[in-house]
Amino acid sequence: MTTVVPGRRTRRQSELLDRLLSLFLEQGFSRFTLDDLAAELRCSKTTLYALAPSKEQLAVEVVKHYFKNATAQVESAVARQTRHDRRIAAYLNAVADALRPASRTFLDDVATFAPARSVYERNTRIAAERVRQLIEDGINHKTFRQVDIAFAAEMIAHTMQAIQRGDIARRTGLNDAEAYRELASFVLHSLRLD
Repeated sequence: MTTVVPGRRTRRQSELLDRLLSLFLEQGFSRFTLDDLAAELRCSKTTLYALAPSKEQLAVEVVKHYFKNATAQVESAVARQTRHDRRIAAYLNAVADALRPASRTFLDDVATFAPARSVYERNTRIAAERVRQLIEDGINHKTFRQVDIAFAAEMIAHTMQAIQRGDIARRTGLNDAEAYRELASFVLHSLRLD
């Protein structure tokens, strides 16, 4: 078995992670064995072992890869906005866009596999903190009404965590992407100055 070397990935490894990500987003990852993945991707198991030493760790690497890509896309969407009142909507809508390709199977696999769930939870906490910063910026630039920032951020964070846990999907029938779109609309209309 090849030893995994931390650090930069080769172009081939990055492409393989992208292909694994596409496969996992569509079909989840729990049902696959390493043999299945090697056959599906037409590569050797050794090639997969170069990415991670086990199937479980490979799933975590792919989930991390997903959130790394999603974070770059989300922050790019925010950077394109010059109005502070549109930045928070851009952020939450970009999160929705990033979640759109994720099948319920993928999200359920992430939710039931503790190491992958931990990655999602960490990213949800980071996203909640980013939303808090965007609210504070909007208030400071007088595009949002004065609210208790900590309370607003906490309320949004709890909703984001409920989305991540699948609670919103179970209670409302909205998928994660739809729930983030609704959250964006609610937050923006709640904070705007009249």
